[in-house]
Order: sequence, then structure tokens, then C-alpha cells
Amino acid sequence: MLVATIESLDHEGRGVTHVDGKAVFIEGALPGERVEYAVVRRRPSYELGELVRVITPSAQRVTPRCPHFGHCGGCSMQHLDPVAQAAVKQRVLEDALWHVGRVRAETIYPAIHGPSWGYRFRARIGARFVPSKGGMLVGFRERKSSYIADMTSCAILPPHVSAMLPALHELIGGLSIPGRIPQIELAIGDGDVTVLVFRHLEPLTAGDHARLRAFADAHGVQAWLQPGGPESIHRLHPQDGPGLSYSLPEFGVTMHFRPTDFTQVNVAINQLLMRRAMQLLDPRPGERVADLFCGLGNFSLPIARLGATVVGIEGSEGLVTRAAENARVNGLADRAEFHAANLFEATPDSLAALGRFDRMLLDPPRDGAIEVVKSLGGDAPRRIVYVSCNPATLARDAAVLVHQKGYVLRGAGIANMFPQTSHVESIALFVRPA
Repeated sequence: MLVATIESLDHEGRGVTHVDGKAVFIEGALPGERVEYAVVRRRPSYELGELVRVITPSAQRVTPRCPHFGHCGGCSMQHLDPVAQAAVKQRVLEDALWHVGRVRAETIYPAIHGPSWGYRFRARIGARFVPSKGGMLVGFRERKSSYIADMTSCAILPPHVSAMLPALHELIGGLSIPGRIPQIELAIGDGDVTVLVFRHLEPLTAGDHARLRAFADAHGVQAWLQPGGPESIHRLHPQDGPGLSYSLPEFGVTMHFRPTDFTQVNVAINQLLMRRAMQLLDPRPGERVADLFCGLGNFSLPIARLGATVVGIEGSEGLVTRAAENARVNGLADRAEFHAANLFEATPDSLAALGRFDRMLLDPPRDGAIEVVKSLGGDAPRRIVYVSCNPATLARDAAVLVHQKGYVLRGAGIANMFPQTSHVESIALFVRPA
């Protein structure tokens, strides 16, 4: 066995040390700890290690709350104090900005904190029928594996959803096609409206429908079915009842959504992130603001509520339709317009065709917004707020904004959208001096 002192955590939450100049990544080890480990994979420039024993524990080490931690891939940092998790993520962000983009923020914003447990109002739960493992498995994927971790509880799901996991095992295992139900999508909205969307690869029987209806009644949830793509979803039971929505009370906005639409998993953090985004963007009456990768209008409608005219661009026609409907329902249709376009294929001409903007908000998926930032012209907005779910692509895009487009990175910070995981959500402000 080998012994080392851990220097830091990487972007996946693994402990990092160096031995003879080579980086060694050790799952489950924390900075400052002296640990015993075994090498499980060797590569020319790095090694992967398996934690055998913690010799000197970190003061920030805590006992994982979930009995599935270490096996389930849903969490990677339950052994680290939640406040320390945010500090680690801030360091990951700063390191990415410098090492990938060669930029540093003038100001580091305080981390945005929220609930550490029971926060996941959106989740995709896997299901697999494996007779050799006892039958029906329901849960997130195992760590570093495509297999399903057999979960009987989950501390990051809301308690009422965690409590129904054993019943979900029994329900799916009792259907006529237990091996053809690959996933259950969870969506929770205001008023404790809980929707479970059952993806099924073959038709269900009348008996299956009866079982699903009984489950929905017993657990106070809505059962929906998805026989094909996301747009194929439809409600099974109950046929009436409230739809899904979430509120942004600070801006007097309510967002309506379908169960498979993209929304943030952490409602509390989304509200706080919205506050910071609007403070940094500072939209003003009479201004024209672009919201690119706008989705349902999560940022668009608060921008409009603050008096600016917002133009939202999104790749999905369905999301564009629902964003426009959200604007209408919230009385903001006169200050919000939405268009469908593939922003991953943005060009200087396609951006110029949208007209001039005073400010811009970017909220891209993990791939980032490289074609958008490369396409910004001389009349580009002087103020850009960039919300990111991937520090590496944010840093790459920041390099273009700072080194090629003349912006200054005024500030950056993280929002702990996914506590107990290594996922880093962040927000950055870019300003181009006059």
C-alpha cells in the first residue's frame, strides 16, 4: 500500500496528490488528509488510486448521510462539509478560468448557498430488471458505471419521493413489461405537485394502467406516460388537477412547464441565482436585452418585469412556444419575444440580424456558447452576464471575450445548485469599457 498527503480536489471531487511528479487522483480523499491508497490504473501522465484508509482525517470530513454513498453515482461529496464543498467548487472555477482561459476575475462573488438535502425537484431515475441481482433495480446509475444502483432511499430527493422508492420497485416489477421501463422522470412544482413520467418501450396493458393509477392515488402523485420522445408524454392519472409551475416571487413571475422541459433542479438556488443575475445585468426600462439559450424564459421574464424589452432565443420550438405563453400569462407579452434558432451555429450575420442589444444574458448547456461569443461584433452589448454549468467551457468562452473581444471579467462566483456533487454552477459578469 502507498501513503500520500492530499493537496486538493479536482473537478470530479477526487483527492489529488503528486508522486514523483505524476498526478494521482484518489476517490474519497480530502485536502490535507494523509491517506493509504492502492493504484488501480496507471497512465503515462497520471494514476488513479483507491482509498484504503484515512490515516489523518480532515477537520472538514463528515459522515455521509446516505447508505448508498460510494456506490451510487448521484453524489460524490457527501463526505465533505457542505460549506467546504462550495469553497472547493469556487477553487475549481478559478482554476478553470486561469488554466483554460488565462483570465482572472476582478472580484470573486460570495457563493450562493441553499438547502443541502432534499433539494432535487428534478431527477431522472433509472430502472432495470436484472434477475441475477434480485429482480427490479430502481435508482441513479452506479459510480463510474452504466449499471443501476439499487436504492431504497435518497437523501438529495425530497423526503416524500425518497420514501416512495421501495414502492416504485414493487410497482415496476409488477408490470407486464418490467424490463422495458428504462426510466422514471421526476418533476415537482409549486403546491407540492409531483409528477412521475414512466418511459415505456412497449405498450402497457390495461392491468398496467390500473396499477399505475392505484400507485398515483396511494402516493398523491400524477402518473404520466412517455411511449416515445419527450413530446410524446401524456397524463394518465388523475386526468384533472394542477399543472406544474414554479415561482420567482421577487419578480412576480410564475413559470409553467411540462414534466420533461428543462428547469433547474434546485428551486431555492434558482431564486437566489436569479436575484444575482438581475443585479449584475441591471436591465433598465427602455433597453433591449438578449437572453440566449432562454429555455422557458427563466431569466427572460424577470428582465421584462424590470422594464426592459427582452428577446429570447432557444433551439427548441416547444420551449419557445411555452416561453411565449409564460410571457402572456404573466402579462409581459408586450416586452418579451421569443424565437427558435440553433445558437451552436451562430454567425456574425445571424447575430446581427437580431438587431442591437444593450445587454446580454447567456445561459448555455454544458457545451457553452463559443459560436455566439466568436460572432459578437463591434456593436455587441457592453454588459454580458454568463450563467454556466461547466467551468471549462465558461473559461474557454471567457478567453474569447477577454482576449479577442475586449471585455473585462468583472466578477465570477459559484451557485451551489447541486450540493453533495461535484457539479459546478457559476455566474460571471463581462463588461466592455467604453
